[in-house]
Amino acid sequence: MKTILVVENDLNQRRLYQMELEEEGYRVVLVADGREALRQMKEDLPDLVVLDLLMPGLDGVETLDWMAELNLDLPVIVYSAYGGLDRYMSRAVDAYLVKSSNLDPLKAEVRRALMKRERIPSKTWA
Repeated sequence: MKTILVVENDLNQRRLYQMELEEEGYRVVLVADGREALRQMKEDLPDLVVLDLLMPGLDGVETLDWMAELNLDLPVIVYSAYGGLDRYMSRAVDAYLVKSSNLDPLKAEVRRALMKRERIPSKTWA
């Protein structure tokens, strides 16, 4: 079973993503910010990360920077209410999606990113 790490500061959003992704057959781990995400990745490396950008503490951009610094090559889907995603396009992520009440695009991107990575071996902690 594939594990998805959801990094989202809003508790209700986290629970919604968990419910929807578990229905798709994934194991879902929830954290509220980037620091918790990095700790969780050290304990149990996920197969994919769904990452919000605007969070208190270590935000999504800083989390991506730390992931790069630690040589973590994981599929990442940025899922944020912030619409100005073009300034982050140079970052190594698999998809940028603007949050919506319809989670079908997120679920489709999760499937696509995981299938893509099954063909390409990923790196783990250096």
